[in-house]
Amino acid sequence: MRVPSLSVGRTLATVAGHRQPFKVVEVGARDGLQNEKQIIPTEDKVNLINRLSACGLKSIEATSFVSPKWVPQMGDHQEVIEKIAKFPNVSYPVLVPNLAGLKNVLKNGHVTEIAVFGAASDTFSMKNVNANVEDSLKKLQEVTKAALEEGLKVRGYVSCVIGCPYEGKINSNVVARVAEALVDAGCYEVSLGDTIGVGSAGSVSSMLDTVMKSVPPNRLAVHFHDTYGQALANVIIAIEKGIRVADSSVAGLGGCPYAAGATGNLATEDLVYMLNDLGFDTGVDLNKLVDTSTWICAKMGRRNASRVANALNAKKL
Repeated sequence: MRVPSLSVGRTLATVAGHRQPFKVVEVGARDGLQNEKQIIPTEDKVNLINRLSACGLKSIEATSFVSPKWVPQMGDHQEVIEKIAKFPNVSYPVLVPNLAGLKNVLKNGHVTEIAVFGAASDTFSMKNVNANVEDSLKKLQEVTKAALEEGLKVRGYVSCVIGCPYEGKINSNVVARVAEALVDAGCYEVSLGDTIGVGSAGSVSSMLDTVMKSVPPNRLAVHFHDTYGQALANVIIAIEKGIRVADSSVAGLGGCPYAAGATGNLATEDLVYMLNDLGFDTGVDLNKLVDTSTWICAKMGRRNASRVANALNAKKL
């Protein structure tokens, strides 16, 4: 594997003197909050999403249409999606686990995009959705088909693309098969998630090479947890492969209820700071993003996991 360099990244970020766009998908309001034990008030969730919209983010996961029995934090999904301000040219996808969830989405009437999720691990899939990989894919294909027929956009997720908390190392061929199936089902984009954050440059490069034999880079996104501090390096690898979309979470909020010890997602502030330095155009106002990050952490009474936010805030003291 060729070792990436920042000079290469800067070259990739500009074409004929123009900055290339890079899409940052903000997942903090959904993936970031869903595992918090304290129930966040609906008003705070709505304000968080509105503030993120004002930062210039163009894709913000709003909530999850799951049963409150399984994910209490998302029990107010109907209210959240109804009350948020819908900024022009901003997408507010919601996670949908099954046809029942899709039915509720359609009743709500405020959703234009959904996200469906599968996994590359049978054990993880069984613990998450009570179905193995193949059976889960069949259900996802049904949901995707029904959503597309109703005029909704559909984004796909693949969990455990590098490692699984139950099975260990994951076969990249399985990741490729799941990703390809989601694209074939009609997902406009598939996000590859290192759910427990065990990936590093070597394993991520190898996995992406395998997946990209079946799915082109312009249909892929990456979603890295920062458990071992490798998330930004892994994004660099994805950039070198031609991928121009990455998921991240304001203040590094997040975790995984099925992966003990897994820390939060890559912090959006850290990602935007790096992408700015590489010369990409994210459209995101970093200062507003840091203010939003600081605000939500104060509301939740938790430490900010973004090093960039902490560094920039320290300069204000």
